[in-house]
Amino acid sequence: MDTFRGIPSAAIGFYAQLENNNNRAWWLEHRSTYDESVKEPLIALLDDLEPRFGPGKIFRPNRDIRFSQDKSPYKTAQGAFASFQEGMGYYLQLSADGLLVGGGCHSHSPAQLGRYRNSVDAAGTGESLQRIVHAITAAGFAVEGEKLKTVPRGFARDHPRAELLKHKSLSASVTLGQPDWLSTASAAQEIALLWEELRPLVDWVGRHAAP
Repeated sequence: MDTFRGIPSAAIGFYAQLENNNNRAWWLEHRSTYDESVKEPLIALLDDLEPRFGPGKIFRPNRDIRFSQDKSPYKTAQGAFASFQEGMGYYLQLSADGLLVGGGCHSHSPAQLGRYRNSVDAAGTGESLQRIVHAITAAGFAVEGEKLKTVPRGFARDHPRAELLKHKSLSASVTLGQPDWLSTASAAQEIALLWEELRPLVDWVGRHAAP
């Protein structure tokens, strides 16, 4: 296992250039930059954080263009995920905008969604989630996820947790740009601290909306 030494600034520069050169010839010419500045550091980072946050993986750099009008072959961001349970865990992303850190539940099956909504509706578990959401929002995270426009059928429109009931998935993230520590080994600890702030949210969805 390679030792994590930080994510070099060349990773951010790589994606800034890719946005204007999204073609196979440019990618192949700069593949070594991707491997050395993006892929290898992220794999080392996930290996370092696995004991605390679960097994990690990085996503494929290629886009699935089969059904898309946009035929650009490569993603303009590199995502990585540490899995707590299937579809639940901790996320980070590198792009021209820098580093994004997040966590939560990114997919709900119909059965999961039913359990999630029932837990939001119940006073004890629902109020617990509301407090968690308030805390992570106060810490600077943006609460996200696919949402309905209205409260789902079967629940009062003036429900005290109406906004949470609208969610079909629930996550939170913060965009950090390019902090001074990103290119140093201390990036692992800084990211771990942010993921720890999101742990109550990940634990809640893992307990009440498990696969």
